[in-house]
Amino acid sequence: MDFCLEIYQQHWEKLSQTYNPEPVKLHIFETIPSTNRKLWELLDSGESTPVAAIALQQTAGRGQWGKTWLSSEGGLYLSVIMQPNLTLNNSFHLTMATAWGIADILRSYSFPVFIKWSNDLILHQRKLGGIKIETRSQNNVLKYAVIGVGINWINTVPELGINLQSFCQETGLQNFSCLEHLAAVILTGILSGYQQYLKLGAAKILENYQQLLNSLGRKINLDGKLGTIAGVTTAGQLQVNLGNSSRNDDIVYLSPGQISLGYDY
Repeated sequence: MDFCLEIYQQHWEKLSQTYNPEPVKLHIFETIPSTNRKLWELLDSGESTPVAAIALQQTAGRGQWGKTWLSSEGGLYLSVIMQPNLTLNNSFHLTMATAWGIADILRSYSFPVFIKWSNDLILHQRKLGGIKIETRSQNNVLKYAVIGVGINWINTVPELGINLQSFCQETGLQNFSCLEHLAAVILTGILSGYQQYLKLGAAKILENYQQLLNSLGRKINLDGKLGTIAGVTTAGQLQVNLGNSSRNDDIVYLSPGQISLGYDY
């Protein structure tokens, strides 16, 4: 499988008429361990930001919490490095802006994508993609952030996964014609989500993020108690109501990694 920068640029320019994203230099690699790792190497070698990298295959792709991300040919494996003006306390804002931005732009193509807390992209209750953000900070400020995204396009996926190709075969929806188009769309979604965050603020983007949260209002068992997922805080904590009221002592706050919500909703 090849990747044509000229075709990608045509799609990028068309999207730019609507979204006006910041120009990003793009590097293409056939097979590398990790696009996130490659961007840190490029930064350390003097590359200016923002800059992005795409791998047609990854040999050591990683998801959150050290999980392996299957990176076979036919998927989109893309990372972009930015310089966000965020304090460490607000680092989740980048996650919610990115997840919402990608989901929102895919929904504009009629793919009913939802977000699984905190950063998975869900289609028909199965995992379409994931986001892994790595950062470097200085003086309590995020100096650099690498946003890595994997999207299942026509690649083989595990049992709990789904790719755009199979969804389109099931529904009759038109798939993206090429990887270059999908790449332009996803990179635009990342940048647009962050631009909207800077323009509208954390509260509005959190509202948008929660509207696409696939678990809002769901019942979960938490240490033997039945609770209801009530929302997410701007710090990224899942709010679970263990009572029948909204009293503070009935609310439990869970950080990412403390609980897995699964894919069975």
